[in-house]
Amino acid sequence: MQAAAMDPAEEPPSMLWGLDPIFSAFARLYVRDILQMTESTQVPGIYFYNMHPIYKVDVLGTVVYKRERDDFFCYGVDDSTGVINCLCWKNDLLKEREDPSKTAGKQSDGAQGGFNPVAELKKLKEAQQKRCRLEIGELLRVRGSVKTSRQQREIMASTYYRVDDPVMAEQIAWMMEAPQLYRQCYDKPLQLQTNASSDSAVSSLSKAINIIKDFLKQKSVTRFRPYDVLDLLQPLISRQPQTADQEPVAGSSGCQQLRQLLKEALQVLQDEGVVYRRVKSQDEVYLVTAEDKDLLMAVKDIIREDSKREKYAEKGCHVLHILSAVRQRSSLNVSKAALELVLRSLECNSDIISTMENHYIAV
Repeated sequence: MQAAAMDPAEEPPSMLWGLDPIFSAFARLYVRDILQMTESTQVPGIYFYNMHPIYKVDVLGTVVYKRERDDFFCYGVDDSTGVINCLCWKNDLLKEREDPSKTAGKQSDGAQGGFNPVAELKKLKEAQQKRCRLEIGELLRVRGSVKTSRQQREIMASTYYRVDDPVMAEQIAWMMEAPQLYRQCYDKPLQLQTNASSDSAVSSLSKAINIIKDFLKQKSVTRFRPYDVLDLLQPLISRQPQTADQEPVAGSSGCQQLRQLLKEALQVLQDEGVVYRRVKSQDEVYLVTAEDKDLLMAVKDIIREDSKREKYAEKGCHVLHILSAVRQRSSLNVSKAALELVLRSLECNSDIISTMENHYIAV
């Protein structure tokens, strides 16, 4: 595999990589994405996924082939999106070769009765060796750094072990957690603010969004109007720092700034799908998407009814088809982001399942 190189003009400066929390973590990426990541032109061994600098990954998959050398195992790990080589170095326990005469002596000592710490230690070593020696078909979890050797992308394992998963609980938990990480972290491009004034504005806006979200969650709000949350943002305006060279804007006031901040915060919440307006009128009423039982029931009914049709019986209903049906049945103002939030809620409650990417079917 030929490793693709990052365009130097698009690559963020290396001195800013540490600002990305993903850089210091083991990224739980799909093998497909690990194989397709572009390599940094500034620092070899650093790769980029959606502008996030990555050099450590965490992979769970099935062993599909293995090779053993004196110092390491080479396992091929398949997570159903691709196969990647994992070089797992042997520790001293795996390299040990016991003397038969010493083994016989230990056995004779243990035959005298009582607790034999030497024999128990040997059992512990054997158990550890068993977890490090895997066979084809067994489940392996690997953590390590990504390397490209002989045009082949591989993982140099720092930690690896066999996973006992008879009822597939570990694999199911992994499959449910990975899409959440992609939506919340990996698929959001890295954005680094360098302007102090823009940092202040973004900080105030993010605080306002969090305040409104906390209010909606703590009070279990189903619907609200802007003036219901207006006073909650008042401290953000009164504490806003003023610079020495800042000039007052003609006609501006604290009340206008407060309303502008609220307007921007509500717009962001609508873009994220957290809230939406069923009917756009002068009376601004916002509905909380996760608490709107009518919307949840409408989406559930649409998927259940259309899943019975021959066209959607195999793959399930596509998210765009569901969105079109929801807009016809419930409200034209339902956004795709709001629908995706509803679909995640229904999937977590086991009311629907995703058969493939962006396709859903009723349980």
